[in-house]
Amino acid sequence: MELVYISALIVALSIAALAVYIVKTLKAATSTMERVSNTVERFEKQMEGISKESEQLVQKTNIIADDVQHKTESLNGLFASLKNVGDSLETVNNSFQNMSDSISRHSKQQSEQVAQAVQWGNAAIDMYAKWQDKKKKTEVNQNEHSYTTGG
Repeated sequence: MELVYISALIVALSIAALAVYIVKTLKAATSTMERVSNTVERFEKQMEGISKESEQLVQKTNIIADDVQHKTESLNGLFASLKNVGDSLETVNNSFQNMSDSISRHSKQQSEQVAQAVQWGNAAIDMYAKWQDKKKKTEVNQNEHSYTTGG
């Protein structure tokens, strides 16, 4: 019978040891769960802060996008005006080019007429010079003739 008491004592000690280990394990699990719970709570608070900041960022982004849209629409008018200025400058440039071509043609015609006038002038001067030479020769001949004849 002693063997039965010893066996019962061993079983009782084993159950007590098992209970102690189960209690330790449950305490460790409870402690871990509390830390996980604290971590989740901090994470939730951080997520709330991030959510608020994200909402503010989205609102600011929308404001900036609206501002950019407004400014882009304002610039469209400016670009249209610049295009009109460019078209006007092109028209003025074409007018100047046409005027320059016209002046060039007229000056070419005038230079040809001036060249002809200069040629006519040179021809007239040559003719005058020849006439003067002929006149002098005639006078010299008459003077020589009057010296030789004594008269």
